[in-house]
Amino acid sequence: METLTVLNKQGKQTGKIELPDGLFLKHVNTQVLHQAVVMYRAASRQGTASTKERAFVSGGGVKPYRQKGTGRARVGSTRSPLFQGGGVTFGPHPRDYRYTVPKKIKRAALRESLNAKLKADELFCIEEFKDKFSKTKEFAKILTSLKLKGKILAVLDGCDESVLLASRNIPRFEIKRSEDINAYDILSNKSILLTKTAFQKLIKRIQS
Repeated sequence: METLTVLNKQGKQTGKIELPDGLFLKHVNTQVLHQAVVMYRAASRQGTASTKERAFVSGGGVKPYRQKGTGRARVGSTRSPLFQGGGVTFGPHPRDYRYTVPKKIKRAALRESLNAKLKADELFCIEEFKDKFSKTKEFAKILTSLKLKGKILAVLDGCDESVLLASRNIPRFEIKRSEDINAYDILSNKSILLTKTAFQKLIKRIQS
């Protein structure tokens, strides 16, 4: 049975969590991850790109030159896309890029993202700490002792609320609740820090 090591604030091993059988497989399902990541990235697009068609540009009230006898193509308005300052043909307009995938795919993507971090040794589990933090330096010491690298996503369910204030000035560090994170949040961060409580909640989300 596969296990996950549990660390304390000093970065020393205090125990292990047994992972459910058949939940984290040997190979990561990258196809499911791709579907979820594309969906989450599409939802984050602003969709505010806009252009003016010939009906919305100024000018064009008078025919620029007579219909016949000039040797040029007939034109009825300077709003034509062929003229400088004319309308844009088939240009983008504001739209909503969001779409959804089935819940089973979202759940599978969350599982596979955790599996990918577990296989890469970038998933860290820590005991809940109930003591209060009054300074950022106190919490930063814990991160230093854990030897976390790169961008860090922390899911610290069960810890004291003072962690939010003590950690908000730490660069490349983000805290989220276990109910709010998704596969893209996990994959877009280098190191994932979980408490035992948060990890158990994520397992329930995956199995539900």
